[in-house]
Amino acid sequence: MTMDRAADNAIDVVTSPSPLSPSARRTIFLYLGLLIVLLAFGDPSGGLIDIPISFLLKNRLHLEAHEVAHFRLIAAIPLYLSFVFGFIRDVWNPFGMRDRGFMLLFGGTSALLYVIFAFTPTTYSMLIVAVVLLTASFLFVASAQKGLTTTIGQQHAMTGQISAVWNVFLSVPTVGALLMGGVLSGMLETERPDRAIRILFLVGAAIMAAIAFYALWKPKDVFDNVSVENSAYGQPLKDMKRLLGHWPIYPALLIWLLWNFAPGSTTPLQYHLQNALHATDAQWGQWNAIFAASFIPAYILYGWLCRRFPLKKLLLWGTVAAVPQMVPLLFINSVTGALIAAVPIGLMGGLATGAYLDLIMRSCPRGLQGSMLMMCGSLYFAVTRFGDVLGTNLYDHYGGFTVCVIAITIVYAMILPALLLVPRSLTATADGG
Repeated sequence: MTMDRAADNAIDVVTSPSPLSPSARRTIFLYLGLLIVLLAFGDPSGGLIDIPISFLLKNRLHLEAHEVAHFRLIAAIPLYLSFVFGFIRDVWNPFGMRDRGFMLLFGGTSALLYVIFAFTPTTYSMLIVAVVLLTASFLFVASAQKGLTTTIGQQHAMTGQISAVWNVFLSVPTVGALLMGGVLSGMLETERPDRAIRILFLVGAAIMAAIAFYALWKPKDVFDNVSVENSAYGQPLKDMKRLLGHWPIYPALLIWLLWNFAPGSTTPLQYHLQNALHATDAQWGQWNAIFAASFIPAYILYGWLCRRFPLKKLLLWGTVAAVPQMVPLLFINSVTGALIAAVPIGLMGGLATGAYLDLIMRSCPRGLQGSMLMMCGSLYFAVTRFGDVLGTNLYDHYGGFTVCVIAITIVYAMILPALLLVPRSLTATADGG
């Protein structure tokens, strides 16, 4: 596709914004924020559920690092297919309620699945099946949230502000889930595996049931300010062709791929902190919580900067700051030092994350926001899981975490030339410009 064609497509990304009162904006941010919080806690691949399961595999089933990584690789199969769930969101209208219909139907389905598996005997195979089915059901709800959030950001030319709000509200429960996940894992160490999983999954069931009830709320400031962009349901081939022919999505996806590959940032880092630095399960949860919390000030800063500077500058500034993000880990030789280093590591990545999500939302073709955002989800989980496997192999082969830091830094540096592929018309304006 020529760059002229790409520019034409990019111009269509954001609709002419309709005026919103400050109270309407606050209501929109609150509604989306509460939904994001609930989803973060109920996500079977999120911190509250995922961390206890990973420790159960490591400490109770005695799996090695590469075996835990392989479990995650297999259990994440639905996540690799996230695009499918987003595309279904864009072409199906359950109960005539659109996104609220997905929340109601699959929030309830996820709650039921959590209950069923809570009372199923715990084995390696059972955990694989449980996580796969729970994740598949959950992704329908996630696609509704992501599609609705992106649509609102596009239609009111506030993708940067939406990016900041989205990331802040996602970070808060992520921090809480990581802290509680680590503590919960320690508490469950005294329980039999069956009872531990039962407690964990019943918590997940309660959260997903709350999401189903949340779907019954329909604030006017949110839904009266969303225009239907894809009312011609039942034309999936046409929509697929339109999505794949939309040039702006490809540079955004490439940047997202490089940003999330990060070989060694999950399982090798956990084993490095616990085996080399002797961190406890709770301290591993604390490290992740501090790391996630340290993104928040940068997200808030992005929410201010995005209304004053064009996205092009923010992409460059964020990437330059993010390239050496993991380097501080090379100078750490204690758990305390690692916990302290988590702060600058998180701060260095926040601006880039906000800018990349802003770019992704601006890149979406109209009416296919769910497909694009869930395509990013597919890419995220595929590259993070395979990056985890690669990082684990590097960690095992070279006997240390240094090689992982080097690999991550090289991959991040590759984002800089990838920025040149982004259509200039897509990044030339600030939020609302």
